[in-house]
Amino acid sequence: LLQRINNGLDVFRHYISCEWRLKKNFNNPFYNDTKGSFNIFQSVENGRYLMNDFGNDTFKGDCFALVGILNGLNSKNKEDFKQIMQIINRDLNLGLDDGRVETAPFTRSSSQFAVNPTNHKEQVVEKKNRPHSYKVQPLRESEKVFWAQYGVDKRLLERYDVHSLIEFSSENSEGKPYCYRSTLSEPIFGYHGDGFIKIYRPHSAAKFLYGGELIQPYCFGLEQLPSKGDIVFITSGEKDVLSLSAKGFRAICFNSETATIPKSIIHSLYHRFKHIIVLFDMDKTGQSRSLKMEKEFAEYGVKRMELPISGEKSEKDISDFFKIGYTRRDLLNVFILMLDKIYSSTMTMLGSCEIDYNNPPERAEEIISVAGVPLGTQGNLLGITGGEGTGKSSYISSLLSGAICNHSSTIDTLGTTVMANTNHKAVLLYDTEQSELQLYKNIANLLRRAKQEQLPEEFKSFSLTALSRKERLKAIVQSMDRYYYEFEGIHMVVIDGIADLVRCANDEGESVAVIEELYRLAGIYNTCIICVLHYVPNGLKLRGHLGSEVQRKAAAILSIEKDKDPAISVVKALKVRDGSALDVPLMQFSWNKSLAMHTYIGNKSEKARLQRKRHDLRKVCDELFEELNHITFGQMCKMIQSLTGVGERTAADYIKDMSEEGIIAKDIHNTKLYVKGL
Repeated sequence: LLQRINNGLDVFRHYISCEWRLKKNFNNPFYNDTKGSFNIFQSVENGRYLMNDFGNDTFKGDCFALVGILNGLNSKNKEDFKQIMQIINRDLNLGLDDGRVETAPFTRSSSQFAVNPTNHKEQVVEKKNRPHSYKVQPLRESEKVFWAQYGVDKRLLERYDVHSLIEFSSENSEGKPYCYRSTLSEPIFGYHGDGFIKIYRPHSAAKFLYGGELIQPYCFGLEQLPSKGDIVFITSGEKDVLSLSAKGFRAICFNSETATIPKSIIHSLYHRFKHIIVLFDMDKTGQSRSLKMEKEFAEYGVKRMELPISGEKSEKDISDFFKIGYTRRDLLNVFILMLDKIYSSTMTMLGSCEIDYNNPPERAEEIISVAGVPLGTQGNLLGITGGEGTGKSSYISSLLSGAICNHSSTIDTLGTTVMANTNHKAVLLYDTEQSELQLYKNIANLLRRAKQEQLPEEFKSFSLTALSRKERLKAIVQSMDRYYYEFEGIHMVVIDGIADLVRCANDEGESVAVIEELYRLAGIYNTCIICVLHYVPNGLKLRGHLGSEVQRKAAAILSIEKDKDPAISVVKALKVRDGSALDVPLMQFSWNKSLAMHTYIGNKSEKARLQRKRHDLRKVCDELFEELNHITFGQMCKMIQSLTGVGERTAADYIKDMSEEGIIAKDIHNTKLYVKGL
């Protein structure tokens, strides 16, 4: 081994990626070193290369000591030393397994320094891109069978640019040519990259070879990641990435578990994914490296996950996990157990908040609260508002009834269409105002409307009145994450009373932070988060900083108001992102004594809709000209967008409608300006 690694020099070159020279001090790359007292030198006694860090006694010794430090092993321990030699053999592709020597190239770091054995003078050796060639062939049946045991098919291999090779030829570090040919017992696969190829020989002693110049940092699977998602796994190797991808997970790997991982990549993943999970091999090396990585990137919330397998050679990684029969659901269950440990205090706290329908809460003084439910699309926030006694509780009940019913078209959802929850995804209700007893009654009414005798398992309701405002938001965020994985998705979330998540609804910074967090979660979990505000709107505008932020972020906002006839409630749109809210019909519902619940009674007349449209446009006009006498078209567009939260096209439609109604008019002295109409 020492002969193949140039008395240890090649090992130092491989693992120390910064530029350095023999016997010259430089910064130790393995910790935040600012003193530059680390150097590599050759022993006069035996010719071996050694390291010495005058500022850190840990880094002293030969190349075996270095590899031991990087992998949590003791080079002075016999068993650990054997493992260290195996790591060096693997990472430098020496091909020394089972006593067989196979000449194979290995990837050196960008800084290549060699020592003349005759005079021991330092000289810089240019890094050469060794000549190589290979031939691609169609995937053979035996090779399809090999990949199929990990759930990987031909289409997935093509997506990751992985191909079967007939042969691979190159030169070793001494310039001697060699050639490997594929056989049925020893197939060859190629992981293609930009200007290089990584060779994988799963049944051979020298499993990994390289052709071309391996890009740094090497990261397999990075190009296949989506722009954002929930989980990304960092695994040990390419086969693990493919196995996870075959099961619908996102994953990447670097050149090995001991590779130096750039902080920039983790930083990028942090902004794109909710969870970054290290899923290394279950052997001693993999576990020590995953622990180190979790600690190194703690600021980005990187976590390590352990698989319930032995760690022996036949079952040590995620590929083996799937090969021996575990499923996608099994891996999700392991992940949920990890979340339970992370969120243990929150889930314990939420346990006391969950409504147990079979055990009614003790009777307590009833506190009347007002509620409302918005209507929306996946990946968006939707808002609903209205005054007290307008029927918001019944409207919430109708939407939740549709969400827990497999065939929502068979029940009365008060004129609203609710997508059936056929996949039994989670339906979550968080109430910040109502007592446990009142919430229990509302759930009973909800069940009766949904025509179900028992609550489905996927429906979870919580009364958060006993928690502080800070605890409420934390409980919502972490429990959503937990239930998302348990039920493999979230169908709908209702937060009844979002003003109770902030200390003050007129605190701009706090309002922006809460709404942005909810909007981010809606995108990550691809669900509709319904935000209920207990405000009476002013025309098309919601009041306060919290209302303004909801109006800006929400895809749609509905308002529930009492009609001139107080027995009738009217649902009208204040905002619709893809169109004008003023063109949406006015839906009506009222109390049906025989059914003992509110029922849909149709839409208001077209005449009534037009009257409402003119009234709300007049409100917008009054806001626009409150302090100005003349406004340009462009200024008016921006002001309407700010006031109502609509898009530029809808704002232009409002201006057109106001002009046609005579609410505004062009200035007779300057046609580029608008003035208030008669």
